Amino acid sequence: MEEVCRNMLVQQRFEAHVEREPDHAFLVFEGRRLTYRQFDALANQLAHALLSGGVARGDRVVIYAENGVETAVAIFAALKASAVFVVVNPTTKVDKLAFLLGNCRPSAIVTQRARAAEAQPAIAEGGATLRLAIWTDLAQDTPVPGVAAPNGREIPSLRWEDALEGQPATRPQTRCIDIDLATIIYTSGSTGNPKGVVSTHANVCAAAESIMTYLENRPDDIVLSVLPLSFDYGLYQLLMVSMFGGTLVLERGFVYPAKVLKLLRDEHATGFPVVPTIASILLQNEHLRGEDFPDLRYMTNTAAALPVSHIQRLRAKFPRVRLFSMYGLTECKRVSYLPPEELERRPGSVGIAIPNTEVYVVDDDGNRVSPGTIGELVVRGAHVMRGYWEAPEETTKRYRPGPLPGETVLYTGDLFRMDEDGFLYFIGRKDDIIKSRGEKVAPKEIEAVLYQLEGVVEAAAIGVPDEVLGEAIKVYVYLGPHATLTDRQIRAHCARRMEDFMQPKYIEIVREPLPKGNTGKIDKKVLAATQSVRMGSVCAE
Repeated sequence: MEEVCRNMLVQQRFEAHVEREPDHAFLVFEGRRLTYRQFDALANQLAHALLSGGVARGDRVVIYAENGVETAVAIFAALKASAVFVVVNPTTKVDKLAFLLGNCRPSAIVTQRARAAEAQPAIAEGGATLRLAIWTDLAQDTPVPGVAAPNGREIPSLRWEDALEGQPATRPQTRCIDIDLATIIYTSGSTGNPKGVVSTHANVCAAAESIMTYLENRPDDIVLSVLPLSFDYGLYQLLMVSMFGGTLVLERGFVYPAKVLKLLRDEHATGFPVVPTIASILLQNEHLRGEDFPDLRYMTNTAAALPVSHIQRLRAKFPRVRLFSMYGLTECKRVSYLPPEELERRPGSVGIAIPNTEVYVVDDDGNRVSPGTIGELVVRGAHVMRGYWEAPEETTKRYRPGPLPGETVLYTGDLFRMDEDGFLYFIGRKDDIIKSRGEKVAPKEIEAVLYQLEGVVEAAAIGVPDEVLGEAIKVYVYLGPHATLTDRQIRAHCARRMEDFMQPKYIEIVREPLPKGNTGKIDKKVLAATQSVRMGSVCAE
């Protein structure tokens, strides 16, 4: 891997393997297999199409689509065009998509016909800077959707195949250096508006290199991922495989567990990243046996901590598989990992700092505290991202001066304690951000949707412990005296206006005002302390 490491741009790490092993399988999706050479050619063609459509160095390219070959190709095409890719969750609704378009001001969007009902009105509201729209799932006889900017200007709109037709398969000239941006990953902000975490090529390569080091990845690794490419955990499966020269077996999701397990066996997968939801489903399968997957070498978990009981049961089912429990944030990708040999001794720990990273715990004044003392976790390393896109105040809160002149370290906003051996133990979050299904959810964003309902006087969203989701979302809704809203009506309203991971699992309708603090604000600590899940409030699966 030494030769590859000299290339610091993300796509160059991939291209080194194209030169070395062009016919090695890179991507497998729904039976379609692409070698490194084939994938490189497609990405080069799309990169030229983007450049021909007006995308310039540093421009943003939004990718609003489900997992698939085209989504993966678009990520690398944007990089090859010296642009910045922005993968947006395909369940994002119109209002948020319009905000993201207006915020990152992309020159191009790659999307699907299946997303047109959201994409077209969002572009009409926030797509003033767009010069090109490319649609990935249009049949040859299907009309290309018309796309208009806010001022009514028609945006050139192409079918995927037409965009690639006639474009050279040679690589465009590289115009970036490693401190240029590679991607913007949006995460919910404490104000309710998403924040874009900006990552340079150097940031991405440093994060990936560190993770690949402790996972001991090698070119014969085959990783099966059911995680969305819009989720940084899923995105990095693609990026890391491209850097260590392995194969990625990509799935749309984990809707059909039996199909995924068959792929895990038939494709001889050696790596399988999961989240607690997936682990819980696996453990419900009484017939699941580790010996059915003789090639599986490791499993990883992040997004939310695996319950200790899940860890123990997974180890019992997969005794030969190394299980890595990890902790991270989008703001630096990964913070820590628990070495598999420490699972028995420290099952409640999220581990030690990843390679080439320093972590420490500080008090409210920024002073380092002694082992065992609870404080805020600080992360120092080359993988600490550059900040938030055009949000200097939010950036200043999280990214602060470090030990060296000009250095920036990340204040995570999470409370931890560290033992004398450097192992970390998560205590809680300093703010009220809810982390459910691996996604950060701003309560204010949920509450804003609830307040749109006539009859809602007060609304509050909190996170409650959940073995599968990490945290489940519970909302309290105080209705006016004449309101007749039902649980079902509230759920339907939320389903129309919020992504899946933001929708409440529990709804409690109350007829009394919610508790307040001295400032008159709803006291969520009281709600969290007294919350109880009532019969009949569980969301139907």
